[in-house]
Amino acid sequence: QVQLVESGGGLVQPGGSLRLSCAASGSIFSINVMGWYRQAPGKERELVAVITSGGITNYADSVKGRFTISRDNAKNAKNTVYVQMNSLKPEDTAVYYCNADVIIAGSYLHMKYWGKGTLVTVSS
Repeated sequence: QVQLVESGGGLVQPGGSLRLSCAASGSIFSINVMGWYRQAPGKERELVAVITSGGITNYADSVKGRFTISRDNAKNAKNTVYVQMNSLKPEDTAVYYCNADVIIAGSYLHMKYWGKGTLVTVSS
């Protein structure tokens, strides 16, 4: 079993910044890709940014230049992914979900996991 726990959401004014964190724990052999998705009210879930174990990143066009994804792969650290969100806009308001493509320890099965989400509200 693998758990993803997100933190860092909240209310911020337009133009402000937030940093989201997501820590993965459990029966993890390795994690190939970790990332962030978001879902605004009445809309489908969409990609925000992803990062591979090698540090290759991909961003949605709507967040390029404003958001930065990073990852902590240190041996003694939990598999943790961050997204630094700057110059936030009201249209960034959404529930942000962490995602991880995990290779399960022991079985070496590939499984995809989601966190429960953290709400980001950008409003004056």
